[in-house]
Amino acid sequence: MNVLVTGAAGRVGRLVVSRLLARGDAVVGFDAMASNRVHDLYRSVVADFSDEMALASACEGVDAVLHLGALMSWLPEQQEKMFRANVDGTRHVLAAAARAGATRFVFASSGEVYPDRNPQYLPIDENHPRKPLSPYGLSKVMGEDAVRFFERVHDLPSVILRFSHTQDATELLDEDSFFSGSRFYLHAKIKQQQGFGNDALVGLLQTLDNGANKLVVSCNESGRPHRMGICDTRDTAAGVIRALDADRAPGETFNLAPPSATSFDEAVELLRPIKNLEVVRFNQPGADLNYESCGRKAREILGFESEWSFRRMVADAAARAGDR
Repeated sequence: MNVLVTGAAGRVGRLVVSRLLARGDAVVGFDAMASNRVHDLYRSVVADFSDEMALASACEGVDAVLHLGALMSWLPEQQEKMFRANVDGTRHVLAAAARAGATRFVFASSGEVYPDRNPQYLPIDENHPRKPLSPYGLSKVMGEDAVRFFERVHDLPSVILRFSHTQDATELLDEDSFFSGSRFYLHAKIKQQQGFGNDALVGLLQTLDNGANKLVVSCNESGRPHRMGICDTRDTAAGVIRALDADRAPGETFNLAPPSATSFDEAVELLRPIKNLEVVRFNQPGADLNYESCGRKAREILGFESEWSFRRMVADAAARAGDR
């Protein structure tokens, strides 16, 4: 199979490319960042999604397109750039794929198309109304609609994957990680909220800061720990390839989710003996974060099974840290 992977230099993209090459597929990697990958079956295209000539060249002769590239940001000053990448960029990739005669298009959407605070029911399945609460989630809703338009009008068989929060296991121990730092570590959480201009929340968090970093159990206003699904990059990459291969996948939308959500108190308890940091609890004002996706449809149609529980991710990260 000849496969184009956008976002080939990203966390999920890198792993997807490696797995495709390992099984003998020819891969074109498309990313704004250069890759040092060298392989007889790999070709790299360094460009962004506004470069329609580069996209046309990348799509030439491909059987399938895995559109994993996106800009993820919650900063107000990056919203315009994010919509250009995630909405206009997705439209450009779709158009190039349709013109090239691709027979499958896999789109990396996000669980943020659902309301992660106060969902109508739990666990959230693919029929839950799309009601994003973030501009990033909105950009993914618009991308999904473009995918279905091209499938309907331009006969481009497509699969939509709604990723749960995805990260490398090693990021769990990284106090400055983009994905885990502000979720579990006090100083990163303060820095994130300062970037958002959320002065009231910064003030509350700073009352917990005596200079030493801490692990934070974020809770709702009544003290119940937040909970959400956290998916290992290896599982997410496996789900992408399942969506590429499965005969019944086109026309469908799937949650790629771990078997259960992770409660933040349980997560911090696993991190505590490794990081050796003080643990504090923080009752956060505002809507409750109590979020869990249902992955039954992906199991039944794609044969997707999550192999990496949060506990196993932490153990793996600790083992790799010990090897260094």
